[in-house]
Amino acid sequence: MSLEIVILAAGQGTRMRSALPKVLHPVAGNSMLGHVIHSARQLDPQRIHVVIGHGAEAVRERLAADDLNFVLQDKQLGTGHAVAQAVPFITAETVLILYGDVPLIEVDTLQRLLKQAAPQQLGLLTVELDDPTGYGRIVRNAEGQVVAIVEQKDANEAQRAITEGNTGILAVPAARLGDWMSRLSNNNAQGEYYLTDVIAMAVADGLVVATEQPLDAMEVQGANDRRQLAELERHYQLRAARRLMAQGVTLRDPARFDVRGEVSVGRDVVIDINVILEGKVVIEDDVVIGPNCVIKDSTLRKGAVIKANTHLEGAVMGEGSDAGPFARLRPGTVLEAKAHVGNFVELKNAHLGEGAKAGHLTYLGDAEVGARTNIGAGTITCNYDGANKWKTVLGEDVFIGSNNSLVAPVDISNGATTAAGSTITQAVDNGQLAVGRARQRNIDGWKRPEKIKKP
Repeated sequence: MSLEIVILAAGQGTRMRSALPKVLHPVAGNSMLGHVIHSARQLDPQRIHVVIGHGAEAVRERLAADDLNFVLQDKQLGTGHAVAQAVPFITAETVLILYGDVPLIEVDTLQRLLKQAAPQQLGLLTVELDDPTGYGRIVRNAEGQVVAIVEQKDANEAQRAITEGNTGILAVPAARLGDWMSRLSNNNAQGEYYLTDVIAMAVADGLVVATEQPLDAMEVQGANDRRQLAELERHYQLRAARRLMAQGVTLRDPARFDVRGEVSVGRDVVIDINVILEGKVVIEDDVVIGPNCVIKDSTLRKGAVIKANTHLEGAVMGEGSDAGPFARLRPGTVLEAKAHVGNFVELKNAHLGEGAKAGHLTYLGDAEVGARTNIGAGTITCNYDGANKWKTVLGEDVFIGSNNSLVAPVDISNGATTAAGSTITQAVDNGQLAVGRARQRNIDGWKRPEKIKKP
């Protein structure tokens, strides 16, 4: 069965009170529409059609991809009118209709719904709600068969008492869709062309309307304002936390944890509160992450320890290495096994060999540091001359004294030592001691400046 997907993403979202198109508002670091597209792709459709309207150019620019066909809805005349704009582009046998502001929909739910679609049958996703206010109601006959959907504004008192709501998500035979769209009417309280009217048409045409329901009602919750957006965010995060815990992660408090990307985890991982994982993060067995850490696009090898308030981006931490508290590992940083980075240390494009140490108050940029080398407090690599970046290379078992400035490009060979307070501008050979200090002078009779009294 060939499949194409239509995603409705043309709404303005006035209640968001934002210049940003509604479907571009983020949940877990990705736009709501981005989440829907990600789920759609996992169904392996022939093509995905995205119906855009308000903020069309911004949506197109943010999410453009070869497998997406953006269809413009010039005037927002209802969901039925939106789908009609995509109909001329559809060639598949089955069409799945999704919504760009419903980001939590599960692929498994959609797969179950698609199994209900056939030439003489369409699949409708419904949801049971304690309070169905705002939802179209599913009207069934005495035999329990779906016969129509009535929007709340058009519903009578008996229909409003129905607790089964319409999600708007449909899997329909494509051969019927064009005919149904051409027969839609805007004779309703909103003056719009409702996609929901397709259900009554299908029944009248002798088709069966088969229903499925999500396992979690939040899957089909949309966001029309900031409060609902926050509710989606929290539910997404709780769902992500549960999945990680099922894989062997200890979360000190699942309610204070955020995933904003793709995370792979091993066993016996421990994550403290207020940790944010962004982008693609790989966490191997026995890793411990302290509180208030941000880890983005990084890999943490077995047994690595990240202490409180540490930021990683584009970094690799080797087995048994540790960083923090208050360390910052920027893109291109690699710590080999048992390397140590302490508090208030910043690294960028730096490679620390096995067992190398930078304990505190240090900046290493564009640096190659050999195994077991020790970097003293207050050391910086002077790697930028105002136009170009230059590299600092430290061999194995080097000892860098405190408060050193290593002016790149410079090489310090195996076993060398630099004295505290040195500015190193020349190569240091194996085993040498380098002293790069200005000569100290002690001046007798020195008088300190006195503060000038104001009149």
